[in-house]
Amino acid sequence: MSLSTFSSAPYTSGPAMLVRRRIATYFVGGIDQIPALVATLTQHGKLIHELSVDVREGVRESSMVSTVLVSPDALDALLDALRALSSVVSAELA
Repeated sequence: MSLSTFSSAPYTSGPAMLVRRRIATYFVGGIDQIPALVATLTQHGKLIHELSVDVREGVRESSMVSTVLVSPDALDALLDALRALSSVVSAELA
């Protein structure tokens, strides 16, 4: 004897899958800008896996490369939030 159960309830998807994205951010203002950059990453991403910052004296722009767990639908909002910071020259997928 076999018993099958069918549900007529509509399908609802769960939360979006988080994916790793590598983001390159170029900024001015030196080391003092790093806390705001990291705060923006953690507000929009779920977890920072890697973070590398290159700040050099005498060079106008510094760079930060990070790998963040983020849902695909939140990626554009994260990049826009980074770009909205006054110290950020550019933020893009690396």
